[in-house]
Amino acid sequence: MNRKWFQLWNIGRLRGRLMDILSLGRTMLLLAGGSLVLFMLLGAGGLAGQKLNSSPIPSMKGLAASLSSGFFMELLGMEVPHLPKGEEPSAFSGDKVTSFVFRLLTSVDPGDPKSLVSREMPGLAADDPFLLRQGSGGSTGAPADYHPGGDELATGEDPGAGGDPGAPPDSGNGTEAGNGHDSPGEGVVEPEASPVPDPSGTEPDEGYSGSGDAENGTGDTSVKRILVYHSHPREAYNPLLGAQSDNPSSAVPSKNVMLVGSYIAKRLEERGIGTVHAQEDYATEVPGYNWNFSYKYSRMTVKSAMASNQNMSELIDIHRDSQRHGKTTALINGKNYAQVYFILGHANKNWKQNEAFANKIHQLLEKNYPGISRGIWGKSSGNGNNGEYNQTLSPNSVLIEVGGIDNSADELKRTADILADAIADVYWSSRDAEKATAPDQGSTQSGGTGAETSTGS
Repeated sequence: MNRKWFQLWNIGRLRGRLMDILSLGRTMLLLAGGSLVLFMLLGAGGLAGQKLNSSPIPSMKGLAASLSSGFFMELLGMEVPHLPKGEEPSAFSGDKVTSFVFRLLTSVDPGDPKSLVSREMPGLAADDPFLLRQGSGGSTGAPADYHPGGDELATGEDPGAGGDPGAPPDSGNGTEAGNGHDSPGEGVVEPEASPVPDPSGTEPDEGYSGSGDAENGTGDTSVKRILVYHSHPREAYNPLLGAQSDNPSSAVPSKNVMLVGSYIAKRLEERGIGTVHAQEDYATEVPGYNWNFSYKYSRMTVKSAMASNQNMSELIDIHRDSQRHGKTTALINGKNYAQVYFILGHANKNWKQNEAFANKIHQLLEKNYPGISRGIWGKSSGNGNNGEYNQTLSPNSVLIEVGGIDNSADELKRTADILADAIADVYWSSRDAEKATAPDQGSTQSGGTGAETSTGS
């Protein structure tokens, strides 16, 4: 009896263990299945986010975006002993490696104390500029905005509505100026008619290594292809003013960013590209001028120029950064150059096209003059930023900040020349690509008979 009872007890015990194992297995299967479904949903959500969200923030702030081109060149140099080495500091130096690893692990930038608390305080960093592509010109942070005081409004309302005193003048029929209802080209000055003088001793830079004018400088400059303009035309430079200020401003074209624009426009014309340099001083020309509406004023300038020049497609808005000399200057081959920032508007849903255009210029500068570019940055519409910068008007539109408040005429001239050369190289490269594809298009249109029809370029 006892033996039979003992056998039944063992069977019950084994059955209990088996049920426990089955229960545990079922739980593990449920957890595994749930995890699989969760990860599948997360993956689908990520793919949907990439398709639906046009913001560059989530898709452009990965590991590769935080590395400079010099880093990859040094990696390649480890395998190719005779690869030329640049003059910039090694990307594998102790301070750079430590800073990079610290940012990667903690998302805190040692050079920016605000980043320590920005993730813990909602909204603190939401409107900060964000780095899209790193330049080799240093890691001192984003470009600095300096909003002038005075009569600017605190709101971002449309200046054309309600008879606002700060509104730009319209055509009198309720349409925005520059859309074909006004006389096109009013106030737009051609480079050869520019009253801006070149400062002495600033000949074109001799170190340019791009394609030569003999091949590409034969275009018809009477056909205007590029617009150089200034949404903040009074941004000036202390050395040109002969004074010191934290936010130098001047209406004199030879002392503000219009000087840089004239250098760029002149160089582009020398490279065979028809260029218009717009030099409107909105604070003088616009009744009730309001600084907050700067990009609405310049938008009319751009539309007017494009209306009178049907072949115009590249729009370059030249600005000046508000940082001091040490953060806006690069020493290259024994000469000082004003550094540049490329700015893209977060509010432009087609920002990827504009970023591709800006990156072509940026990469040429990185190749020929490492250290001059501070990278490509995106900005939202917060903190008084425009967030669009007229870049919806053309995929080949970009805002470029040239130098800071302390850069000299010589430094600005050197940078303007090589920046214009990079823009010209991008332009001629795209034209060559169009010409290369034209015969194939013509052959297709001719029904495959072998007769090539030129489609123009």
